This record gives sequence, C-alpha cells and structure tokens, in this order.
Amino acid sequence: MKNIITLLASFLVITFFISCSVKETHSVDLDDFTSVIQVAEGTEVSFYMWGGSAEINKWVDEEVGSLLKSEYNITLKRVPMDASIFINKLLTEKAAQKETGTIDLVWINGENFKNAKEAELLYGPYAENLPNFIKYIDKESVNSDFGFPVEGYEAPYGKSYFVFEYDSKKQNSLPENFVDLLSWVKEHPGRFTYPRPPDFTGSAFVRLAFYAANGGYENFSSDFSKEKLDKGLDNLFSYLNELKPYLWQEGKVYPRDSAALDILFEQNEIDFSMNYNVAHAQNKINTGQYPETVRTFVLEKSALYNLHFTGIPYNAPNKAGALVLSNLLMSPDIQLSKNDPANWGDLTVLNTTKLSPDLQNSFKAINKGQAILGLDILYGEGVPEINADYIDAIETAWEKEMLN
Repeated sequence: MKNIITLLASFLVITFFISCSVKETHSVDLDDFTSVIQVAEGTEVSFYMWGGSAEINKWVDEEVGSLLKSEYNITLKRVPMDASIFINKLLTEKAAQKETGTIDLVWINGENFKNAKEAELLYGPYAENLPNFIKYIDKESVNSDFGFPVEGYEAPYGKSYFVFEYDSKKQNSLPENFVDLLSWVKEHPGRFTYPRPPDFTGSAFVRLAFYAANGGYENFSSDFSKEKLDKGLDNLFSYLNELKPYLWQEGKVYPRDSAALDILFEQNEIDFSMNYNVAHAQNKINTGQYPETVRTFVLEKSALYNLHFTGIPYNAPNKAGALVLSNLLMSPDIQLSKNDPANWGDLTVLNTTKLSPDLQNSFKAINKGQAILGLDILYGEGVPEINADYIDAIETAWEKEMLN
C-alpha cells in the first residue's frame, strides 16, 4: 500500500509540473505585445494558406519560417488548403462547439472573409493593436475588403493586380479593351481561354468582363442589388457566349485552374495567360518555365486589384503565435523580401514613406525584371473589387450558364 501511495504521489507531482510547463496560448493581452511574444516563444503556429504556387510556398517556408524561428523561437507549420475548405472546417467546428481548433492563422480575403466574419469564425478585433500595423500601415487604406468593413478582424498582408501574359516574340499587337479582345479571339480561334470559376484567376477574369459589359464597376461598388445583378448578368453572358465558340476547345471545356492555364501557355496551345499576381510571369521566367520574351499587359480600366490579409480563427489553439506571425508578415524586412520577384513579387501594403531612408531605397532598388508592369500603368488602369455579395452570385450564375 505504501508503494502505491508513493507512486500515486509521484504521478501527481509529475502531472503538476507538466501542466505548469504547458503554455496557455488562448488568452492574450493585446495591449502588451511583449507578453504576447513571451507566451508564443517555443510554440508551433499553423498557417493555413493557398498552396498553389511553389515559389510562394518556398518563400513562406524558408524566409518567413526562418525569421520566425530565429527572432521568436516559434516553429512555422504551413498547411496548404483553399480558403473555402478551411472556412467549411471552421463552420463545422463552430457547429460542434469546438472551443480549441487546429488552425492558428489563415490567408484570407474577399467573400471568404465576409462569410467568416458574419459567421463569427474570426478572433478580433486585433489587427490595429499589432506594432507593425501601428508603425507602418495607413488604416484608411485597409479598412475594407471587397467593400466589406474589416474592423480589425484581419491584418493586411499584400496587394495584387490582375494582368495578362503574352510572348512578345510572337505577338505584335495586343487588344486594348474587352471589345478588342473579342475581336482578337474571333480572329484567332482556339488561341484563348480562361480558367473556370470559382478558380481565383478565372473568377477575376469573369468579373472584369462583367465590369466591361456594364460600363464599369461603379454600379456594383455599393450595397448589393438583385436588380442590378440580374441586368448585369444578362450583359455579361451576352459577351461571354459570343466569345465561347472561339475559345480553346471551342469553349466546351475550360482549364480547371490558373496552373492548368499556365501549362497551355507554356505548351503554345494558347497565346495569352493571366494571373492575379503582377510578378507571376517574371517568376516563371526566373525558373525557366517561361521564355525571357514573355511580358504582361492590362486592358483599359481592367487592372483589377485587391488586398489580401491574414486572420485568426475564433478557436485558434495558439493565438499568441498567430499574433506574432501576423505582425511579422507586416514587418519591413518581410515585406521587402516578398516584394522581390526572386521570392514572390507581391506588392507591399506598407506606407513606404514611414520607413527609414535606407529601407525606402531598398524597395526602390529591387530588380523587378522586364515582365513586370510599372506602378504608373497599374495605378492608371486600376479598378477595385466590387461588393463581395456579387462574387458568389456571379460564379454560381457562370457555372449554370456557361457549362451547359
């Protein structure tokens, strides 16, 4: 009996010390970021994000992961997953009242953010408490996401523009607008296509056609209107159905995603590719997948742009680690690294005038490569994303109309 009591006492002591050594990472004090860092030290943080780009994945693993480890002793676990899938995962956990989930930080924006915020799947508000947000971000420039108020429930991560890609060695003239594009496609049957929505790039192309068919984005930038949507869809499908017979494979099939479109372009089956990343073509040139003569262009008032963000799920098991990572992703060093096409080429969300002169010069000195358009062109032809409520409706209508 004495031995049993001794063993039991030893077990209780060991259990006590183990429980004391496990960090509580759920509760954090947003007003004391030093304490947040201390709580996060020695932990692992999971980052759920789109994994369709080998270059981006490598940058996150090597650049972000290395700095997170060296600066904060936090291990980064990147989990490739489309946003719609992890939103459904969080919805399932919410329905099951799961207080401790498996996701710490997500790469999110647009309708996925809107759906997540409205379903109360996100922790916050927190973004405006992060030191790098306070130092380097203009609040007004990041206060909405596809027309939906952010209110501190996500932190800015990068900025993207939609561009078309072509081989300058093969193309002497380019369409200037969507009317010209229709004429070009008719004159070159089978040499153009776009990914099928809801692929991000394909959906963006369809939205731009929606803009063009309806005189611009302005009519759809305010609150959602079913009447405006229905009229806009009629105009959209009038355009797309006229385009369809002249597409690759006569429009009977569409590439499943932007990666499949890239392959068609690489194999010279089509003359144009497209991407929602200004540096995508230069990345492909750098890796030898595209010839050095590939360039990018935008159609008139069709340089669609958006901000992308990171958010923290309501039941993130390591909120402290997520906060540190979210803050790190807005740091000048990481934003500078991300802006380099050798790594990614994603545009910075920082107000660079708030940086030191040396850092400002470092951003200016980045070798962007020949395939990346100048900011003057992108800004001049830039158009914003419309209200997020329209996006799901357009994608659903496209599938019903164009796949029959």
